[in-house]
Amino acid sequence: MTDEPADGPLRTADVARETGYSVQQVRDLERLGVLPPAPRSGNGYRSYAPVHVHALRAYRGLAGAVGPVAARQLLPELRTATLAEAASAVGAVHVRLARERDEALRAQQALRAISAEADVPGCERETDAMTITELAAALGVRPSTLRFWEQEGLVSPERVTSLRARRYGPQAIGAARIVAALRGSGHGIPAVREIMGSLHRIDGLEETRRILQRRLDRIAARTVALLLAGADLAAVVTSAEETTATREGRRRS
Repeated sequence: MTDEPADGPLRTADVARETGYSVQQVRDLERLGVLPPAPRSGNGYRSYAPVHVHALRAYRGLAGAVGPVAARQLLPELRTATLAEAASAVGAVHVRLARERDEALRAQQALRAISAEADVPGCERETDAMTITELAAALGVRPSTLRFWEQEGLVSPERVTSLRARRYGPQAIGAARIVAALRGSGHGIPAVREIMGSLHRIDGLEETRRILQRRLDRIAARTVALLLAGADLAAVVTSAEETTATREGRRRS
């Protein structure tokens, strides 16, 4: 459980101590909009409140889940969103992580099929061919990305109709899933090309297995970071909701 921050007003040093950031980092993150602006006291010093501590803790978890750039963009949006909008935005991050995990698992399944030169017993099989649009949607990429992978020799359609429409069979779909997982784990095109070319070697299969497992481990760590940030995210969202309600009440009175 996350410790409840001390009641405000808090100094910059207090916020730094509560969150594990340095005093300069607290100031920098306020400047970047991660924190709501802190009011100044009569002597000019910043005066923070518990919501600033919650915001920094939430930022740490979000940064671990989606990266610092996306976290810096999302957190200010949560502070100005309605409760329903904020809940939807956080839910979307969970969905994104779940989809990445699902794709990595499917890539593992495809790799096992390649390793055995047959489908893995008990696992779902891709029996139907897919169009480029269908495969792109399944992978969460654009059709142009699949065309680029084709140009780079990473994935090739198993049939191109007379109208130049691409059809991807089970083997091509499996290869595309592995490429998508490798690209998602940060591998560049040359590295992916080398890995895909080595899949029929024992050492190539083992290295790809390790890469995909590391990908799954990293997704799990990101998911845990998001879960740990849950209480602080809720505090940030509800604080914004209470502030909005107070302002509305003042307008009506």
